[in-house]
Amino acid sequence: MEQLKAEKIGAIVARDFRTAKIFTEYGLDFCCGGGISISEACQKKGLNEADLLRKLEGLDSSSKDLRFSQMKPVELINHILEKHHRFVEETLPSLTLYLEKIEKVHGDRHPELAKINQLFSAAAAALTVHMKKEELILFPFIQSMEKAKNEGIDLPKPHFGHIDNPISMMEDDHAAEGERFVAISTLSQGYTPPADACQTYKVAFAMLDEFEKDLHVHIHLENNILFPAARNLYKELMPAAQELN
Repeated sequence: MEQLKAEKIGAIVARDFRTAKIFTEYGLDFCCGGGISISEACQKKGLNEADLLRKLEGLDSSSKDLRFSQMKPVELINHILEKHHRFVEETLPSLTLYLEKIEKVHGDRHPELAKINQLFSAAAAALTVHMKKEELILFPFIQSMEKAKNEGIDLPKPHFGHIDNPISMMEDDHAAEGERFVAISTLSQGYTPPADACQTYKVAFAMLDEFEKDLHVHIHLENNILFPAARNLYKELMPAAQELN
């Protein structure tokens, strides 16, 4: 237990994906904020560390979901594109419409809706650009690295220099969106609609909640599994790529 509480949250979730649900129940960020230990996270939030550790250790270790951590980078990229990028693309139009509508109808009684709408609009624009950068620049290069390794061919020199450059940019974007959704969650009182909320209001908040949960998993898969694997693969192929640190 001593070893577990000193381990970083993101590393725990990367090893056993089921732990994400437990961390979410305790309000702990396992994606953008996954770089701190359980002890540090519990201290900051005033949580019962012993209870959290018991829940984590209560998981059946014989059936851990290692599916994502065992995926090849290309397989994981395909999953991210099909599951998470598609979810964002399909959800943005309707959720944007609902938030604009409830601000117009309920904004006078609930002025926080204007800020929520503003924050989500900024998130929608940023995520759209972010995903395109991944789809057109970073992901294809990771795919080319895996191809070079599998086929024993030279790795084309990337125009962006070291792979840390685009990955660091993506990680910065992730951190910004994580902070933005903390603000949205706070303003919406944890996506709890008020007593006078209409059905559209309730649906919009439920969709925001779902969007944030999906974003946490999305960011976790990239920050804690895909990007470390890509960095390791790059180091392995550096001589062929004639790259210097």
